[in-house]
Amino acid sequence: MSERNAILGRIREALRVAATRPGSHPTPPMSSAAAPTPASRDRAAGKSTDGFARWLPRVGAGFDELAAAFAAASKELRTDFHVLELEAGADILLGALRDAQGWQRVASHRDPLTTRVAESLGLPVLWTEGGYDPLELERCDVGITACDLLVAQTGSVLVTSASAGGRALSVLPPHHVVLARREQLVSDLPEAFRRLQEKYRQRYPSMISFITGPSRTGDIERILVLGAHGPKQLTVLVW
Repeated sequence: MSERNAILGRIREALRVAATRPGSHPTPPMSSAAAPTPASRDRAAGKSTDGFARWLPRVGAGFDELAAAFAAASKELRTDFHVLELEAGADILLGALRDAQGWQRVASHRDPLTTRVAESLGLPVLWTEGGYDPLELERCDVGITACDLLVAQTGSVLVTSASAGGRALSVLPPHHVVLARREQLVSDLPEAFRRLQEKYRQRYPSMISFITGPSRTGDIERILVLGAHGPKQLTVLVW
């Protein structure tokens, strides 16, 4: 028997067994010695356990607790996260990065958060509104964008083509800098989806993306490589 026929035979054999419907697996009873799960804690507190929120890590309430959760996730993800007291702090921090990394060209989009910060670097700026040359964007050292939300639960940045200057600005330059206001930091993914729906309703942007740390891969010998399919450095500033 050829290898092809052997593989097809195994597939035919597997197809004879009906697949179990998602969610129909029985839940084994929890022993008294087992640690309580988020779902069991919710049931004990009389809270709803519907949806996927019960399986995700919990975060607190208030900006300080949310920022602490986002910072903890950022450390694991190798995201550079900074909470600033004033917007001017962004000029100082990015100016230091410009000098340390030798930035020559900046890409950004015109937004109340990004315009002044990008211009303050004193470098040529490629603005992505109204069309641009993709090769010019590729030559930029850093892309500076706004975002829709920051998700404390997962350390993710929620961007759309409407909020981040199009589709390519957040993925093509090797360093992605995200600027956000404190009220954009939300607790978890369910809240992020609710806020997204409230903002766009029936007019969703053509691209919605959750950016969770710099681009990475570990496919080869499980060795982590940053910058595999996008920016190898992610910096998030919030004030």
